[in-house]
Amino acid sequence: MKVIFLKDVAKVGQHGTMKDVSDGYALNFLIPRGLAIQATPDKVAAHLAAQKREGEAHAAAEAELKKTIQGLEGARLELEARATDKGGLFKSITTSDVVKLITDKKGVAVPEKVIELAKPIKEVGEYKIKVAFADAKAEVTLAIIASA
Repeated sequence: MKVIFLKDVAKVGQHGTMKDVSDGYALNFLIPRGLAIQATPDKVAAHLAAQKREGEAHAAAEAELKKTIQGLEGARLELEARATDKGGLFKSITTSDVVKLITDKKGVAVPEKVIELAKPIKEVGEYKIKVAFADAKAEVTLAIIASA
């Protein structure tokens, strides 16, 4: 019997895939537990249409993210942080802090995975941070300023 998986089933199939399984396994295990549905022609057509819509939405989201990253090129962001007299920060600046700063100052949301920060920033100063996704790349200057 051909089924469409609704959830991942270890060593059998992953969500969204169609596969032939034995009739007993499908009828006694997969379908009653809501892990899969029988692949009838109308359900297959609906499944393929849903996959196409998901693909288009994913492509549109990627294009928007690339446009956002290119808009950040050359931007300068300033962040005030508590620091010692010697310039050491009391709290490290991480990718999540950079994402929050970009969202607050530039009004655009970027995921943490596009920020390339080799290690957390622990001192006052200026840093070049790379923001990259696929073929879109930007370099942002982050200025860490000691607050009083």
